[in-house]
Amino acid sequence: MSEIITDETKVFLASHPVDMRKSINGLAAIVEGSFDLDLYEDCLFVFCSKDHAKIKALKWDADGFVLYYKRRERGTFQWPKNFRNDDTDQIPRSDLNRLLSGLIMESYIKRRHFVTV
Repeated sequence: MSEIITDETKVFLASHPVDMRKSINGLAAIVEGSFDLDLYEDCLFVFCSKDHAKIKALKWDADGFVLYYKRRERGTFQWPKNFRNDDTDQIPRSDLNRLLSGLIMESYIKRRHFVTV
């Protein structure tokens, strides 16, 4: 997936689980309707199943849509529970790599703030 995604590609995560039976048209309708984003920009839209074991990602690729699908054989994806926005969050490419590797995304790790006394 990294060959098609450039440093300029924006990555968006859907905050709600999606029915994994949806294909390109169904996911595109969610992006246009719920996210209010442009499907044809250099963006990757990432969706997760209810059980967090499957991911689908949708991207416009110059002359057509590409649909990526990944299923975890063991365990689940570390999908964030605390989204910053209602429908979707933009994440850096490094967080996408962490997500696909089964790790917690850096921008969603809770940090403790200590005060020196």
